[in-house]
Amino acid sequence: MSRNDSHGAAGHRGRLRDRFRRSGLDGFHDYEVVELLLTLATPRKDCKRSAKAAMARFGSLPAVLEASPRELCEVDGIGPRNLLGIKLIPAVCERYLAHKVHDQLPLNNSQVLFDYLYQSMREKKREQFKVIFLDARNRVTAIKTLFEGSLTGSSIYPREVVRAALDSHAAAVIFAHNHPSGDPQPSPEDNAVTRRLIQACLLMDITVHEHIVIGNGTYFSYADSGLIRQMRREAQTAP
Repeated sequence: MSRNDSHGAAGHRGRLRDRFRRSGLDGFHDYEVVELLLTLATPRKDCKRSAKAAMARFGSLPAVLEASPRELCEVDGIGPRNLLGIKLIPAVCERYLAHKVHDQLPLNNSQVLFDYLYQSMREKKREQFKVIFLDARNRVTAIKTLFEGSLTGSSIYPREVVRAALDSHAAAVIFAHNHPSGDPQPSPEDNAVTRRLIQACLLMDITVHEHIVIGNGTYFSYADSGLIRQMRREAQTAP
């Protein structure tokens, strides 16, 4: 890169940063967000072409942020060093939202749960089943991914969920899984699994507060819909 090219790249990235300081990301194209992230660890090189190439390959800003380091390094102009910003920012966001979940009362706020879980579960090509463990004061003590794959009666084992809850000394739990299709409406299989989990937890005096299904920018809350209360009542009255 010539001295003039270097100065031009520095001027361009300076203007991007000035725009961000003035008004955040308002008015930014998605490729410009990727470009700005690449500049964090790229001292002099112009990153616009690489940013556009990343967007062309992965198709969306969330997909770029979720791409693996190996996949990102296959994009011309992106290497192990300058992908730092792309991987750092989502990780910081996830850590920030995790603290929000720990600091708030999540069982009363499905939106807070969704905001946190969406960061780690969106764009996943396979279903993930997470459990949030809470103590007797409904404070989050741990969040674990217990199963991965299609959510079916044969893939979710209530005894393993109960064992994990007991190992975490949990008094209550919140379940969450994603729908890669993007539609968060629960399937009959989702409902059947949720009933089995509520029944198994009830036997060990563990309260199920919520099961949230993550879709594309939206979610379904079993608690908000009244299904958790209904299923718990059915489990308590079952012979």
